[in-house]
Amino acid sequence: MRGPIAIMAAALLAFAGALAVRAAAPVAGVADAAILADVMPPKLSDFGFFADAPAQVPRDGVVPYRLNTALWSDGADKLRFVYVPAGARARARDAGDDGGLLDLPVGSALIKTFAFTEDGRRRLIETRLLLHRAQGWVALPYLWNAEQTEARLALAGARLPIATPQGPTISYRVPNKNQCKECHGVDGAVVPIGTKARNLAHGWLAAMVSAGRLDRMPQGADAVPLWEAREAASAVAAARGYLDVNCAHCHRPGASASNSGLDLRWEQADRAALGVMKRPVAAGRGAGAMLFDVVPGKPDESILTHRMASTEPGVAMPELGKDSVDAEGLAVVRRWIEEGAK
Repeated sequence: MRGPIAIMAAALLAFAGALAVRAAAPVAGVADAAILADVMPPKLSDFGFFADAPAQVPRDGVVPYRLNTALWSDGADKLRFVYVPAGARARARDAGDDGGLLDLPVGSALIKTFAFTEDGRRRLIETRLLLHRAQGWVALPYLWNAEQTEARLALAGARLPIATPQGPTISYRVPNKNQCKECHGVDGAVVPIGTKARNLAHGWLAAMVSAGRLDRMPQGADAVPLWEAREAASAVAAARGYLDVNCAHCHRPGASASNSGLDLRWEQADRAALGVMKRPVAAGRGAGAMLFDVVPGKPDESILTHRMASTEPGVAMPELGKDSVDAEGLAVVRRWIEEGAK
């Protein structure tokens, strides 16, 4: 985990050791009606996901999880939780099927809180919800108040000055409701992008099965390397995992950047689709003076690393969720290109 959060680690351990006995019980305090109704509750607390929201302590039945390699958002810590309603189960999909994205039933919720550490104290910034309603998935952003007592619906998003772990103060963007579709949109529908079997630990998935919240163990799970073990992983595994998580939700068929011709999903085997010696579809300012997306052995001549290393609007990639450069992620992708981008 980047910026390990002790409470998340403790919650994960507790979940893995003692979840099964609580599997079928209704979740006291979680407002299923708020998840399902065609409304936008004004406060995060209206959902009842947390026993102690400022401390990010979930209620029983609201399950913490982590990703092997996580989306980077200006160095923010992220606390992730999934809720599956009582009596329902998620369906496993094997990792070859769009990464094994879990099929979460109607009434489920994905909860992600973004936080930074300032002056030795954690500051909650926003909590993003994905709610599975009868008509599909709905994305709602909630912005935490200065007192850290409540998060309120922020349909218009926000800009906040944040002192990041990297040093500079950034203008952090809380996306507006419509911007959620830029990353979560596939073929016109809002979909989850993080809960894929290949990027989830075997132990967590097994605990979900034991608890009755997942129907079976998916094949191909836990394939993406742990981020903190990236130096021990192969260059291709570390970089492809990073590109899949950070870029492929847009750079894939049916998504917002499908017209780029890039498909950066983990399962993509066509090197041209991955950008190797591929000319950009529309050569513009973002390409700089470079001719190809990826030039094997030459990261300094590759558009991919050029755009990752920039914070200039119109050049920087990703376009959303970034006001600074992810030096660690850039190093992983440079290493892959240096070794031939195989």
